Parts: sequence; C-alpha cells; structure tokens
Amino acid sequence: MFVDRAVIQVQAGTGGSGAEAFRREKGVPRGGPAGGDGGKGGDVVLVADPQLTTLLDLTRRMNYKAERGQHGEGSNKTGRAGESVEIHVPPGTIAKDAETGEFLGELLGRGQRLVVAHGGRGGRGNARFATSTHQAPRRWEPGEEGEERRIELELKLIADVGLVGQPNAGKSTLLSAISKAHPKVADYPFTTLTPNLGVVQLPDYRSFVVADIPGIIEGAHEGRGLGLQFLRHIERTRTLAFLVPLDAGDLQAEYDQLRTEVEQHSSELAQTPHCLVLTKLDLLPPDAETPSVHAPDAWGVFSISAVARMNLEPLLESLFDRTRSQVEAEGDDEEEEWWVPE
Repeated sequence: MFVDRAVIQVQAGTGGSGAEAFRREKGVPRGGPAGGDGGKGGDVVLVADPQLTTLLDLTRRMNYKAERGQHGEGSNKTGRAGESVEIHVPPGTIAKDAETGEFLGELLGRGQRLVVAHGGRGGRGNARFATSTHQAPRRWEPGEEGEERRIELELKLIADVGLVGQPNAGKSTLLSAISKAHPKVADYPFTTLTPNLGVVQLPDYRSFVVADIPGIIEGAHEGRGLGLQFLRHIERTRTLAFLVPLDAGDLQAEYDQLRTEVEQHSSELAQTPHCLVLTKLDLLPPDAETPSVHAPDAWGVFSISAVARMNLEPLLESLFDRTRSQVEAEGDDEEEEWWVPE
C-alpha cells in the first residue's frame, strides 16, 4: 500500500536531575560538594532510509518516546544520557509541526538525519554551585522537559523525469518498457492508482529515475480524479514529459489542458522544463504523417510507441542529456542535498 502522508506524536526524553552529595575522603576533614549533573534526554530523530518507499509503517505506530536522562550521582558522576529514538522514513520526506505548520526540514539523501524533538538538558548538581563564600551548597536543578509535538510527514518522490498525461495516455506502458518497474497496465482508464518509480538504465552505466503518477483529467486542480492528490510527487523532478496519445480526439486541446491543470496546481511546477511525447505511434499507418502539436515552450517533441518500442532510444537519450545538463547548471553538491531552516 502506498501512503504518502502520516501524523505522529513524538516526545523527547526529559533530562536527568542533578545530585546533592558531599565528599567524604580521608584526609579531607570538611569534604565538599560532589553532586554530579543529570544526563541529557534522548532526541527523536528522522533518518532517511532508501529501502523505504512509503510512510505506511508510521500509520501503524504513531507514538514515539525517547529515553530520559539518568540522574547525577555522588563523586561528581554525571548521569547517563538517554537513548535517542530513530524513525526511518523514505528519502523525499518533509516534516512539519502539525499544530503550527512550522517547516522543520526535509530529508533527501541516504542516511541524512533531522532532529524533530530535542531532549531536555540535564540539571546541574550541587558541585556546580560552590563558590568561595558558599562552599557547601545544597542547591541542585531538576532536568528540563523534552520537546513534545505532533509531526506531520509528507512524502514527495524524488525523480529526474515526471510523466504527465490523461488516463490511458500510455504512461504506465512507457514506464514498464523503459525500466524494470511493473505498474498495472490495462486498456481502461485509471489503472494507475498510486505513483510508480522506475530506474532507466542506459549504456555506459548511465541512469535516471522516472515517476509515473495517476492520470490528470480536466478539473484535477479542483480535486477531480486522482491526479491532484499525487501531483506533488513531480514537484521535485528536473523535467516533465507530457504524454498525449495519437488516438486522442484533439491532440492540441489535450496538451493545452494538461499544461493548464499543472499550472493551476502550482505556478512553480508549470515553470519546470518539459517535452511533449506523442504516444501510440504504432496506431498510425506506416506511411501516415505524424500530426503536429503547437508546443512552443517544450524543449523537444517526440513520437513513440512503447508497445512496439519505436523511437524510444532518442527519447531516453534526450531525457538523460536534459536532466544531466540541469544538474550541472544547478551546481548540485551531493553532500548538501538537504537543508533545515535556521
């Protein structure tokens, strides 16, 4: 089951309290304060795990609590820090405070970590309060409470290319033809009910990731159909491919409608570079001329047949070149793939 939203309750550990103690040592007649500090409470940490592709596990367990810090002890012994709780999430997960809507951060790369609830500081023991005029303090501090909050998690799939089209445009067929993904393919609309990812392997060890989302119908930006629910999964793509089948009644109208729905969903997404892919080329007679579509904003127009594997290589090479050139233009640094607000 594909789950791309989850709300969880997290509570960091409370810090341990400081200790009140005094030394009793041979040869030291008056001794002195020796109460140690309490240990820090454990944090609650999100960890990006590439083996996960859904937030399903977080719908089964919704409460997470880190260990509290241990109290300080005599002989200036500091209490042990509480163990942190790690919550594994898929790369592409965004974390927000469910109550305030505050953006906490996002995780994009393998092993990246985000603390969503900080453990409380341990209290100071009485040894910390000794002064030249107050040499036997009995003052100590309790540990601070750990943070507790509701966290809203949202998954946005990470892909280089996003396939956009109406139901039965051939998106799933294309994905299954160019990758090892096995999306459901049938001759009726809305066979794709959840997003699918596929890795396209090219010669010379080159590859890129393609995302296929459910079909976009007219009014998708208003909540009709399934497309609106999953459009956010192509917000991170470097380029879009608008698929229009050659058996559509009006190719120009279908292309324009797809562009409109994407723009209504997000003006920023509408600025993403895109190409136009005319699918089901095998339905045309061998000597028939491919219909033209006016797409001045597209960086390329391609005519293919995924079933007959016609013209796939030029399309894939162009998609790879386009995504790689954008990576270079963006100056991507893999060590700086994630960020959190200051």
